[in-house]
Amino acid sequence: MKTHLLRYFVALAEERHFGRAAQRLSITQPPLSVALKTLEQELGAVLMERDAKQVTLTPAGEAFLQEARKVLNQIQRAAEVVRGVAQGAQGRLNIGITGTMIYRQVPEYCRHFQTTRPLVQVCLHETATHDQLQAITDGQLDAGFLNISHAPDLLETLHIGDEPLVCCMPAGHALAGQARIDLQLLRDETFVMFARDVAPANYDNVISCLHHAGIHPNTTHAARQWLTVAALVSAGQGVALVPRCVERAGIAGVTYAPLQGVTVATPAYLAWRRDHTSPLLQAFVRSVQQQVAALPGAAAENAHD
Repeated sequence: MKTHLLRYFVALAEERHFGRAAQRLSITQPPLSVALKTLEQELGAVLMERDAKQVTLTPAGEAFLQEARKVLNQIQRAAEVVRGVAQGAQGRLNIGITGTMIYRQVPEYCRHFQTTRPLVQVCLHETATHDQLQAITDGQLDAGFLNISHAPDLLETLHIGDEPLVCCMPAGHALAGQARIDLQLLRDETFVMFARDVAPANYDNVISCLHHAGIHPNTTHAARQWLTVAALVSAGQGVALVPRCVERAGIAGVTYAPLQGVTVATPAYLAWRRDHTSPLLQAFVRSVQQQVAALPGAAAENAHD
């Protein structure tokens, strides 16, 4: 059944007059008569009774009018969805996020994007950096906020900032309360480390920082999330070097202090497949880039390999 027959029937049923319906559709009256006859033949039912003065719907016609409206509305909605997706105004994005990214403005980036595009769903999936890289490569995630020192060739990235490392120690530690911590004072401490297989960049940053100070850390625990690292410190399992944003998690029983003379920081990036060029994803990347650039003191970079 051709959709123009439905449109002709609905117009005729609503106007109850061949002349007015033809004028509304910008056609002549004969095609209306042909359309009605074709529909009645296809359906095997009389849809309208007509005379020189008026058009009256039969019970079958009343029932068909309701269904025809539903079909036309659904077709219109389908067209609007397709146009919205093509223009990046509608759809769904699956975005990866590491645990500490919650404390690095990322939820605000997503919320702002959704306020400008209310028909878009941004779904966050907490995933370790290593797993995110694989999920983005496989197409399971559209993009991800993660910690990397460099991205695979398949991916494109946007630098969203660096977080300086700070010392995380039990609240009752002898060095608690100092304005800055000299790493040499931690030489004999037990360190809680980040597991290297989860995010090599995180592990390498901490090791680089310690080795630069001539410290070969004594380690007994390797955690898969920064928040777990801080929780183990709270439990008295050692000290740790963590990104400053971990402070915002509010974990009880720990205290933090900047490191004296240390400039090592943990980098954060938004990453996506180079060949993933959907208008919706590109709009999201532009939105994040604009928000990063607007942060106080931000030195935002353009997307780069």
